[in-house]
Amino acid sequence: MHITPLLGWASPEIIGIIVVGALLLFGADKLPKLARSAGQAKKEFLVGQAEADEAAIRAREEARMRAETAARDPMQNLPENTGVGQQVPPPTPGEGTQSG
Repeated sequence: MHITPLLGWASPEIIGIIVVGALLLFGADKLPKLARSAGQAKKEFLVGQAEADEAAIRAREEARMRAETAARDPMQNLPENTGVGQQVPPPTPGEGTQSG
């Protein structure tokens, strides 16, 4: 199997034919506008890619922080008295803890 490079066929003659074809198809006045809009599209793409990279870095950092928080001992973060529930009296000697 023979793999040809992507632009291996692009000799100077082929590139010239493509440029002449583009001039005939779009006209000489449209080509600078097309090139300018292609440059702006590339710039917007790169800006969006940079923003996506920053968002991915922030998401990874937040996930790392959540993992560290979850890995900590859960009993260390409990308050002394939450005020929820009833106080349990100590067992009475001789009677035990069974009711009846």
